[in-house]
This record gives sequence, C-alpha cells and structure tokens, in this order.
Amino acid sequence: MAEQFFTSKQAAEITGCSLRQLQYWREKGVVVPSISATGTGRSIYYSRSELVELAAMQYCLSVGLSFDAAATTVKRLEEKQPEFTNPSSQERFMLYWDKQERSLQLVDFDMDKAIASLKAGQPVIPICLDRIHDTIANKLGN
Repeated sequence: MAEQFFTSKQAAEITGCSLRQLQYWREKGVVVPSISATGTGRSIYYSRSELVELAAMQYCLSVGLSFDAAATTVKRLEEKQPEFTNPSSQERFMLYWDKQERSLQLVDFDMDKAIASLKAGQPVIPICLDRIHDTIANKLGN
C-alpha cells in the first residue's frame, strides 16, 4: 500500500494548525515535510507521520507551552520514542517540573508521580499518543 500524502491545506485542516504555523515550523525546522519542491509554485506534502508531529506540536502549544518548549518536547518525543508517529504507538508520556533540573522533563506517564507533582503545586502535562493518533484517524475517516 502506497503512503498517503497531504497538502499543506489538508494538513492544517486535519491537525488544527494554521497554514502560517505550518510555514513557520517548516522554516524553523520543527516539522519539515517529506516532499517539498523548490522554486515558485512549489508544492509541499506531509506524510501521515508528519501529521502526528504537527498534531503533537499543536497540542503542546494548546496547553500553554511556548514555541521553544513545544518544539523541544516534539524533539524529545522523537528521541525517546522514535516510532511515536506510528499509529500503533499507544504510549503515554508527561511533562513535569523537575526541581533539580529546573525545567519540564518528558517522562513515561506515571499516575503516582503526576499526583505527587500536582499535590506539590507543580505542573503536569499529559501527552497521550493514543489520543493524538485517534484524532488524526477520525479526521481521516479510518
């Protein structure tokens, strides 16, 4: 079965991103499409894997992360789970505040750790890959 590709407009509709966001993220190297012709009138196409990256980035921004923190989180997801864009990837992660590192850390989701962090007044941001994949599958109708 051949891989399906999506125009920038389709990618924006599926992920809830704006076309300007897609362009900015391309320019910054956050999510770079597989097929990107050069020159005027160029066509840009995103793979399904890249839709997942876009959706993860959009989710991170929607929960209040800055652009840099969201981009770093997507990069860390790729490092921690290289197959996170695969629809069978059902892992759940969380960002939590590490007092010693003085930064948000991406770790496997742990309910006890999340509750302890929340009780201490520290932020916890769940990143549920299964939900991201489900959202994209629903938008694609499969």
